[in-house]
Amino acid sequence: MKLHLVGCSHRSASLDMRERLVFTPDQTTAALAAFRATYPAVEAVLLSTCNRIELYIATQDAAGCPTHAELIRFLAAFHGLDDRDVSGHMYQLADIDAVRHLFLVAASLDSMVVGEPQILSQVKQAFAVALEQQVTGPVTHLAFEAANRVAKRVATETEISRRRVSIPSIAVGDFAKQLFETFHDKRALLLGAGEMGEETLRYLRDEGAQQIVVLTRQNERAEVLAQRLSAAADAWEHLDARLAWADLVISVTSSREPIVTAARFQSIHRQRSERVLFVLDLAVPRDFDPAIAQFGNVYLYSLDDLQLACERNRRAREQEWPKAQRIVEEEASRFAADIQHRVTGRTIQRLKHHADALQREELRRLFNKLGPLDARTREEIERSFERLVNKFLHPPLESLRDEASRGSPQRLLDALRHLFQIDD
Repeated sequence: MKLHLVGCSHRSASLDMRERLVFTPDQTTAALAAFRATYPAVEAVLLSTCNRIELYIATQDAAGCPTHAELIRFLAAFHGLDDRDVSGHMYQLADIDAVRHLFLVAASLDSMVVGEPQILSQVKQAFAVALEQQVTGPVTHLAFEAANRVAKRVATETEISRRRVSIPSIAVGDFAKQLFETFHDKRALLLGAGEMGEETLRYLRDEGAQQIVVLTRQNERAEVLAQRLSAAADAWEHLDARLAWADLVISVTSSREPIVTAARFQSIHRQRSERVLFVLDLAVPRDFDPAIAQFGNVYLYSLDDLQLACERNRRAREQEWPKAQRIVEEEASRFAADIQHRVTGRTIQRLKHHADALQREELRRLFNKLGPLDARTREEIERSFERLVNKFLHPPLESLRDEASRGSPQRLLDALRHLFQIDD
């Protein structure tokens, strides 16, 4: 039984390469169908996110398992790429190392932002699609079920997922939530087109924010960005009006001077009628005059404020990391034991059934020859036969268990099947 993984992530491949290899939902379905047609006896799960593309495969017969090179060639060919251009960006893992990696991924321990919750749902969805396409099997079932268990244990037994370490997640989860109980009725304003601003808005979307407006100095760029974020765009000339309208502001412009001075904000503040304003100034240099924080019901946070919180959470997470690693190792050992039990259990059972059948047949012949026997004598003979068979089977079965514990029982399994003529 073999389990293999080939893939790339933010750790091994550039964004450009990941964009070339990423699979849309429809492409994932098509790729799994093509894989099944090419390798009908091989289990497969394809995980594709913005930060990783990974193909997990498993097979009962090592001889029928595609090589890592063949798997990379399959992924590259689907996108019309040369596998020679792709292979240098891919990692390759096998058996327990592949399982351990899957556990790290599902538990968000290998994510760009460690502890982010989205990855587990993406892993579950990847398996669900593979299940629907009928390319899963006993090994992938066991592996992805265990991955879900690992993720839940890490989430509940450690503080890793409760300590945000990205600027956007802290801005929304640790700062904005202190002011607003809900975001469904809040109006959000994005100033500028920076990546961090986009990510912050996505966190707000996840929290239920629906009214979002984008302003940039280049109105066409605002339109494009707004379309990508399912938001509305407005002209930069309406900045003051939109600041009076907003409940939350995320500012990420590249201006060399503050775009909102304290003097300019005075008239804006009067229009707000004492409504709470939450401002995340993520620009360097700052977009908002620090003096604006002195206005009533205005909560202004700069990048430095958020970075301090990030660093505190990062240190707290580092203390939790050994706990998470222990969980992964425990579950990896448990998985290995489960797999080896499945691999060796059937052969052990067949061998015992074979021995029991021989024992019953020889006892029948012996009792027919000996004639009537008292119950005690008959029972003693049966026990002697049973002890003899058990002693005879004990060395090979112990050797098989030892090999299984080391993860390499296949050669001994094949030998036992051949020597005892066991049809498995």
